[in-house]
Amino acid sequence: MSEPTSIALVTGGNRGIGLAIARALKADGHRVVITYRTGTPPEGFDAVQMDVTVTASVETAFEKIEKEIGIPEIIVANAGMTKDTLVMRMSDEDFESVINANLTGAFRVSKRATKGLLKLKRGRLIFIGSVVGGVGAAGQVNYSASKSGLVGMARSFARELGSRGITANVIAPGFVETDMTATLDEKRRGDIAAQVPLGRFCSAEEIADVVSFIASPRASYITGAIIPVDGGLGMGH
Repeated sequence: MSEPTSIALVTGGNRGIGLAIARALKADGHRVVITYRTGTPPEGFDAVQMDVTVTASVETAFEKIEKEIGIPEIIVANAGMTKDTLVMRMSDEDFESVINANLTGAFRVSKRATKGLLKLKRGRLIFIGSVVGGVGAAGQVNYSASKSGLVGMARSFARELGSRGITANVIAPGFVETDMTATLDEKRRGDIAAQVPLGRFCSAEEIADVVSFIASPRASYITGAIIPVDGGLGMGH
C-alpha cells in the first residue's frame, strides 16, 4: 500500500454517515482521524475525543492531532444532532442546542482547521449539510436553519480562503439509510421514498463516494458549491 496522501479529519466519524466517509477516505489512501464525543471509537482509525459544542475541546483535539499525527488537510464537518418537534413546541434550548452543534460546531472546527490549512496553502473544507437546508421540513425548524446556515458559511470560507488553495463545499444528503431510519415502519418508509424521484433512500456509502471525490485532486476547481445527494428530492434548490 502506498503512503497516505494526506491527513483527513472526520468529525462524528464513529458511526453512520461519518463512519462511511471515514472508510471511503481511508480506502483512497488518506490517513483518517475521526472524532467522537462519547462511546468507543471504531478500530482501524486514529481517533480523538472532541465535543464540537465546546471551543476548548476542539482546540485540545486539534493540538493533539497536530502534535502526534500532523496537520489535517481534508476537514469533513459531519458531527451534528437533531431535536425534532413542531415549532409551537420547540423551546429556545431545542433551537439553540441544534444550531450550536450543527452550525457553530462546524464553524469552531473549520476556524481552528484553517490555521493549519493556511500553513499548508491547500486544503478541503467539506460540510455535511442536508436537503432540508434548501426545502425545509415540518418539525425541523432548528435543523433546517442549521443546515441552511452551512451554505452561507461555506461560501464565505470559499471566498476568503480560495486564494490560498483552500476549497469549501457543502454535501447535501436527502433521506439516508441509517440506524434511525431503519426503525421506521414499512408504510412510513414507502411514503418517504415516494417523495424521492429515484424512489428510494440513499446509502451512507453513496454520500461517502461524493465526499471522496470532493476531497480528491479531481475536484480542485470546485468551491462554494452545494452538491446534492438526494435522489432529486431537492432539485432546484
